[in-house]
Amino acid sequence: MAAADDRRLVARNDLAWAIAVGGIGVVLFAAGLSLAREYAATLFLIFAGMLLGVALTAMSERLGQVVQLPHPVRLVIVCLVLATLLSGVILLGGATIAQQATVLSNTIKSQLVNVKSFLDQHGIDTSYFNLNNAAAASTDSGNAQNAEKNPPREFPGASTLASSGGAIVGQTFKLLLGTVNAIGNVFILLFLGLAFAAQPGVYYRGLLFLAPARHRGSATVVLDRISETLERWLIAQIIVMFAVFAVTWIGLAIIGIPSSFILGIQAGLLAFIPTVGALIAGLIVVLASLASGWVAAASALVLFLGVHALESFVLTPLLQRQALDIPPATLFAVQIFLGVVFGIWGLALALPLLAIVKVVVDYFKSGEAQAETA
Repeated sequence: MAAADDRRLVARNDLAWAIAVGGIGVVLFAAGLSLAREYAATLFLIFAGMLLGVALTAMSERLGQVVQLPHPVRLVIVCLVLATLLSGVILLGGATIAQQATVLSNTIKSQLVNVKSFLDQHGIDTSYFNLNNAAAASTDSGNAQNAEKNPPREFPGASTLASSGGAIVGQTFKLLLGTVNAIGNVFILLFLGLAFAAQPGVYYRGLLFLAPARHRGSATVVLDRISETLERWLIAQIIVMFAVFAVTWIGLAIIGIPSSFILGIQAGLLAFIPTVGALIAGLIVVLASLASGWVAAASALVLFLGVHALESFVLTPLLQRQALDIPPATLFAVQIFLGVVFGIWGLALALPLLAIVKVVVDYFKSGEAQAETA
């Protein structure tokens, strides 16, 4: 009887310990998630800088297969080539990009109003789409025109002028802060990317130093596989993005869609975001093509489907068959979750984050960690 009571006591203690550890784990996970959400922009900015560093390092290593030069020299060559390409695009097509961006913005706004009117005429409630901004803007412009025709006779008081001036200064200050914040984020991203790419070995050894000595072998294997996976994926993703940009631009130009160049740029950039990015790019292309008629819109839709098929069934399997093997439903679910929790950063960086998690899970599932520990 005493032995049975001892066993029951041990079982109860084990159960209590498991519940306590599980509860602490849940609390720590919730606290970490809350902390990550609070500082999501900063954390994802650092992660994006690390990805840029990995991409620069990968391109430098590819260059090293062609020319035998030290790593710093190859990195400088890669940065100069990228800066030259970017400067050429800005100098040669900067005015065209700005003009087409303005035309595209106005076209999409007008087409959204047309789509809203079409849906309203067919009895579909569009109040939850928040598409009334254009109508409000037109109403405001009409009121402004009436005010010009019938100006008020009384000069506004000092309080009115002060409040209007304060509102103008406040909006200007917000615009300046937003611009400075965006430019600052770009410089931070570039600095982190260059810093990681300039001395990858330093940060590699630093991460290994954080791991316990008896698990340092496993950490080395995991870091090597993560680095290799991200390098292959980034190189393949750059090729896919450029292909999507070129095919979309040329195809829309042949169809005769205005702003084809800027539409190709946005399609190429959105190709970085799997599934969701393609859907957004396709929606923008179709909306912009509606201004040229239904035939042009249908042709643009066919082009979008062809580009999406080329990306999904040819380029991605061919270029990334050894880099990532993640089921589409799993990727889409993670994208939605991270997008809801962390916003656009989580949506854009869901795939590399999931790739890192997959490498770690595959390593421990394969039993290599237990074998090295033993």
